[in-house]
Amino acid sequence: MPDLPGAPVEPGAPVGSLAAAISNAVVGLLHEYTGRGPTRVRTTIGPDTIVVTLRDSLTKAERTLADHGQELEVLAMRRAFQNTMRDELIASVERLTGRTVEAFLSDNLHNPDVAVEIFLMEDGDNDGSHRS
Repeated sequence: MPDLPGAPVEPGAPVGSLAAAISNAVVGLLHEYTGRGPTRVRTTIGPDTIVVTLRDSLTKAERTLADHGQELEVLAMRRAFQNTMRDELIASVERLTGRTVEAFLSDNLHNPDVAVEIFLMEDGDNDGSHRS
């Protein structure tokens, strides 16, 4: 397993800093695994959900295949990459947030070239207490 990108973000740091750190970690892993990262990324952080939206992430080869009727194969390959990266993506988000990921969901589209990585966080605060 490669070194996980990103250092933990200090508790109380601005949400923008955490979002940027998560974006950088996800882009770094995608680049490491596929040889190319997206040109645009946005991380949205909610109380119990973190959504990373990636745009323009397909490689030239993947775009060529998809444009010639092989979009299902390209999407299947992307899902295989996401399944392979799953543990590292989760570990990066957990390390950066100091929280536990309860569930991870991921999906891609060819047109538009967009992908989402969704992290459902365990209910509760960083100190382990749970909300009612």
